[in-house]
This record gives sequence, C-alpha cells and structure tokens, in this order.
Amino acid sequence: MIAIEQIEKARDRIAGDAVRTPLVRLHVADAPCEIWCKLEPLQPVNSFKIRGAANCVRSADPAELRHGLVTVSAGNMAQGVAWIARELGLPATIAVPDSAPATKLAAIARLGGTVLKLPYADWWQAMMDGAVSGVDGFFVHPVSDAAVMAGNGTIGLEILEDLPDVDAVVIPCGGGGLTAGIASALRARRPQTKVYSVEPETAAALAAARAAGEPTEIDYRPSFVDGAGSRKVLSEMWPQVAPLIDDALVATLEETAAAVRLLAERVRVIAEGAGALAIAAALAGRAGTGKVVAVVSGGNLDFATLARILNGETPT
Repeated sequence: MIAIEQIEKARDRIAGDAVRTPLVRLHVADAPCEIWCKLEPLQPVNSFKIRGAANCVRSADPAELRHGLVTVSAGNMAQGVAWIARELGLPATIAVPDSAPATKLAAIARLGGTVLKLPYADWWQAMMDGAVSGVDGFFVHPVSDAAVMAGNGTIGLEILEDLPDVDAVVIPCGGGGLTAGIASALRARRPQTKVYSVEPETAAALAAARAAGEPTEIDYRPSFVDGAGSRKVLSEMWPQVAPLIDDALVATLEETAAAVRLLAERVRVIAEGAGALAIAAALAGRAGTGKVVAVVSGGNLDFATLARILNGETPT
C-alpha cells in the first residue's frame, strides 16, 4: 500500500505536468448503476501515465538523470516518459513490444523519444528485470515503482473530492500500478468504497492469480486492448494489489468495443481498449449498483482500429 502522504506529495509535485481531469456522468437509461467517467484521455499524453512518470522523474536525484530516461511500455508510459524527458531536456529510450500500435509509436517519436522494438517475450523480460539490456539511463518502471504508483494515486484523491460518496471504483489493470495507486488513496480516505480491477478476457492475469491465490501464467492473447492485461502478475505487484481490491473483474472484447462506441457517442471522448474496460464492466453490472466511477485510463487508439469499432466491429 502506498502511503497517503506520498500520494499527497505527488499531487503537489506533478501539478505543472498533469491535468486535473474531470469526472463526467455517463447517462445510460438502462445501466445497472450510476456511472461516472474519470477522463484521463484529456492528459497531455492522452493517458494517466503522465502522473506516475512525472512524479518518478521529478522526485529523483538529478545526478541519476544525467544519461537520460529509459522505460518499457506498450505505449502510454512511453509517452509519459518521453514527455517529461522533453520537458527536462533529456533523451528517452523506450522499449516497446513488437505488437505496439502505430498511433502510440508515432506519439513517442513526436515527443522525441527513441523507440526500441523487442519481441514480446524479451519485452516482458525487461519488464520483470527492471532494465533494458545494453541501454543506460534512469529506469522508470511503468508498474512497480513506488513513486509511479504514488503519482497514479492522485486520481483517487480527485475522485473523492468530486464524488465523496462514491460506492465503487473500477480500474483497468495492466501491471497493477494504477490499481495499487488509486486503491491506496481510496483505502486511506474512504475504505468503504469498493475497488475493482478489470482486465480483458484475453489477458486476465490478475483474475487468474486471484482465483489461484498466487500469480500464475496464463494463455495471453494480444488484442486491440493492448494497454491492459498481461501474461502473469509481476511477483512484486501481487502483494501490493491483492489486499487492496474487492474483486478482479473481466470484460469481453465485444463488451469493450461497445464501451468504446458508447463513450464516443455519449461523451464525445475517444477511449482506447484499456480505457473502455471499466465502462464495460460497470455496464455489465459487475461493479454492483449505486455510484460507480469508471477510470477511463487513456485514449491512444489507432484510428484504423477506432474506425472499425465505430462501424460495429470487434477487432481481434
């Protein structure tokens, strides 16, 4: 659990980098609950990752930054690290899986980052090692760094300020850093609020770990929901996340695509697959009734994929 004092310090530290995003009601007549959307696509890099990246880098000793920044990312943390590197005049090297979407790669290049493509197995190994072989620089772990999680936790503070009586918060889960950060803030300030993670059915490692009582490798299948889910919960993240959540939910690809369409139609917001997961779970009734906040984590969706989804398809 991340200390609430560290999350509060993070909020002050990143005030000039991250936007305080709005909490907007999603009006759906037949929804089983009152759904509120925390709109992280409105961040400078169109995802929540700017929060953790900025807090991690700005809290580091300047001497540690002299060789630049390094991270491993499917795309969104890459943009967060590249953005803060540009702000500080530092180089940034980003190791990405070879399945990373073109939209996210283009954004990294636009921000001045250097892309290093790796096969998924090698990329995942770098994630577990907390280092990219042969690359020097200050490593920003996209998931398990305490400062990254504290930055993510600032979302929880904002949710409680805007909706103090929230009944449940649903958080898309990739490596668990977003879940751990937000849940830490909620447990400290409003412990009665239910906290749910949600993953795509093709990569539901946390749900599998919760069922087994420990991290277990699953049959991971890439999908358009590229920013959530994983092959296996990182061993260091399991004790961080497991005690903080009330359940690990799963959404189908069809439900997630429908949620992308609904957000575009009702809120005029583009959500990537991971960003629509929480909406999908809430609409399906898996987060219960009452006031439910769905964290829309990002909006970096390839336009070709978005067009297919808006046309009624579910990309595989």
